[in-house]
Amino acid sequence: MTPPERIGAFFDVDGTLLSPPSLEWRFIAFLLTRDELSTRDIVRWSVHFAKAIVTDPRGATVRNKSYLAGLRASLAEEFEQSLANGALPLYTAALKRMTWHWSQGHRVFLVSGTLDCLAGAMARQLPGPVEIAATELEVCQGHWTGQIVGAHRSGEQKGRAARNLASRFGLSLWESYAYGNSTRDLPMLDSVGRRVVVNPPAPLRQIASSEGWQICQWRRVIGSPLSCLNLTPREAR
Repeated sequence: MTPPERIGAFFDVDGTLLSPPSLEWRFIAFLLTRDELSTRDIVRWSVHFAKAIVTDPRGATVRNKSYLAGLRASLAEEFEQSLANGALPLYTAALKRMTWHWSQGHRVFLVSGTLDCLAGAMARQLPGPVEIAATELEVCQGHWTGQIVGAHRSGEQKGRAARNLASRFGLSLWESYAYGNSTRDLPMLDSVGRRVVVNPPAPLRQIASSEGWQICQWRRVIGSPLSCLNLTPREAR
């Protein structure tokens, strides 16, 4: 029998753990309310990104954090403080799954294309320990440059992150779990033996059905992660 500490649970964030909109768009809204960004900045960035992705999809993805260039990196800490009262609508069932993994002694990971600083802010709201593999922003003299460091954690990079974490922590990938809601999560899902798709779009649902993977429809959200620990399994559906 595989020791529980050698079993991992890899969770995507946006749409799997967190109800839409994404964590990064929530951060953008925070920046707008603080007048750190203007609507014009976001529109200009969106138009530039839309044009760039047509000719250079990979390059556009890597450079799509340019709207943060020059902003204080400490804004991520201020965003985290704004979450102190359980402001994020996390799926109740996802938190129940996490709680079960912790109770079994499994290691829990967040593997996401979202910004590392935002994933960390959210992770510190959770009622148990998690490790994070997300997209890291470059910082120079306390300010973001708008560039990323290393890989953007999307698509194949998610699968690579799961494998690297398994190697680092001595995990059995065949006995481990992965949770995702998009075809972009397939490399991560394919890295483990126990695959769970959450609120899947039609293409992912078709794949999951043909492969016999577990399919979950998670709708109910809860503001405070700590309060979900007292829910019964029926309440968490």
